[in-house]
Amino acid sequence: MTEKFGATSTADEVLSGVDLKGKRILVTGASTGIGRETARSLAAHGTSIVGAVRNLAKAGPATAPVREAASQGGGSLELIELDLASLQSIRAGAGRLLADGRALDAVIANAGVMATPFGRTADGFETQFGTNHLGHFALLDRIAPLLANGGRLVVLSSQAHRVADVNLDDPNFQGQPYDPWVAYGRSKTANALFAVKFDRRHRDRGIRAASVMPGNSLTVLPRHLSQDDLQGLLQTVGKARAEAGLPPAELKEIPQAAATWVWAAVVADGDEIGGRYLEDCAVAPIDDRPNPFADGVRSYALDAAKAGRLWAKSEELIRAKS
Repeated sequence: MTEKFGATSTADEVLSGVDLKGKRILVTGASTGIGRETARSLAAHGTSIVGAVRNLAKAGPATAPVREAASQGGGSLELIELDLASLQSIRAGAGRLLADGRALDAVIANAGVMATPFGRTADGFETQFGTNHLGHFALLDRIAPLLANGGRLVVLSSQAHRVADVNLDDPNFQGQPYDPWVAYGRSKTANALFAVKFDRRHRDRGIRAASVMPGNSLTVLPRHLSQDDLQGLLQTVGKARAEAGLPPAELKEIPQAAATWVWAAVVADGDEIGGRYLEDCAVAPIDDRPNPFADGVRSYALDAAKAGRLWAKSEELIRAKS
């Protein structure tokens, strides 16, 4: 790797001089926030983007910046309807991709929800675990044959994985009180573990998988938080980091938050990032201090044996709904 990027790099800076014509990349959650900026930046450099969205009617106007970038940079955008909270929708979307048959050079598993009130998906899974982890698991397990040799899977994790490890005995909060942040943290740990196992299962074809903490930015993700709740969260983060002797957390602009996505998907060395957790366009160090707002990754989110057990549990849960 010839150039070093970091926390303030933007997606366009990471892709400067990179020609992606002929590449085809699936981005979930491509109509808003970091997902849309990721798709825009990739399309501006020639990528054919497949954008998975929940609502085609709303996504059409919302993805206008992606189409404009594509027209100027030689890329393209096609949208498919796919609701990660519905196995029926996932199967239908995956079926369309498989019937089309064209290979994917990368999948950027970006879509998700955060700190939702208690609820269940269409299939009865706890909303955050079901959407953030099981939805992407079900999708990728079906379309894995479409990933080209040497391809990439990049999965959205979060600093919030530090809040809670996965609970494989009760992943859907059937026998314990619900806490929205614990549920979110568990789902983000699951995302990291999914990347660990996917990487091990598919690296014989040169496919590498990694999870990403894109950085904190103001998107529609915290839609379930009031302004007071959001400000309180930012203050809690600042206090916890100060008590640990860490610098204040910096909010990223959305183009900066998209940088690690595109770095992992098309720029970084696969052997360097495979099975790892990334932040600020780099492999994050392991940091097991209990502070939930420290940087780095907790070792439990990279545990290969646990990743295997999560994979088996995920298959079991989805099979039961077939």
